[in-house]
Amino acid sequence: MCEANAYLIKEQEPELIMEAVDTIEPEDGGFKLVNIFGEQKFVRAAIHSLSLVDHKVFFKKDEA
Repeated sequence: MCEANAYLIKEQEPELIMEAVDTIEPEDGGFKLVNIFGEQKFVRAAIHSLSLVDHKVFFKKDEA
């Protein structure tokens, strides 16, 4: 299995926002996440970093 977990960094700490993410698509100032169960979530943030070996995607909202 190659899906990843998605996290939103809040106050320097990652918060899990979705498990088993299969696709990430840019959409209207953010990203649409879809997991292997078909659940969808929209994140209005930028990709901060990826940890491909650990299967993690980190998002961070613009602080401006």
